[in-house]
Amino acid sequence: MNSTLLLVLSLGLRHGTDPDHLTAIDGLSRIRPRATNGVYFALGHGLVVTLLAVGIGRAIAGRVEFLGPWVLILIGVINLWRVLVPARNPVAARRPVIAQPFLLGMLLAASVETASQFGALILAGRMNPWLVGSVFTVGMVLVDGVDGLLAASTQKQAALGQRLAKRASRSLGLLVAVCSFALGGAEILDFDIDQIALPIGLGLFVAVIAIRVWSRTEKRRVPLLSARALPA
Repeated sequence: MNSTLLLVLSLGLRHGTDPDHLTAIDGLSRIRPRATNGVYFALGHGLVVTLLAVGIGRAIAGRVEFLGPWVLILIGVINLWRVLVPARNPVAARRPVIAQPFLLGMLLAASVETASQFGALILAGRMNPWLVGSVFTVGMVLVDGVDGLLAASTQKQAALGQRLAKRASRSLGLLVAVCSFALGGAEILDFDIDQIALPIGLGLFVAVIAIRVWSRTEKRRVPLLSARALPA
């Protein structure tokens, strides 16, 4: 059982790096820049995965499945709009329903089924589905939580006018918009991307985290430059 639970945890960690998670959390951070976005998104996502594993709500999930690609495209539009027309005060901006991370996580879980999510559902048939769903959710919370924390920090620093954060926010906005349109278009055209989802997701995750960490180095550089500018 322990080895199976470790496998489920690894599936949750892997699922947290899926491109739709990264695009959704980045989009949330531009509308609702809070450090808890990734945690609540993962909890909502995990709740639906657990209920599906138990056998609850599959009929409803089948009916909302068509919304998945359109939600991803909407996230891409929001990201692109935020890049081209930045909000003067992102924290105080009006937040549409889709900006609520828990609800968005639930919606994407019900409408976009990826390979790791499907694997967790299969394992749930052999074990206690509540336990499998909980462990799977923990894996997602770890990855999405870190992603959401860094995303909110980048947006807040950009709003304060920090140069690197503004550049990072713009670059990530364009990257996430392209990925959102690509993922949504692939779903609409019924392209099977499960075989390349893992390398794309991991590559995107590493790039996103690296850019966000890089944007935080400006605070460390400023004192160093100031010290050099002082007369001897």
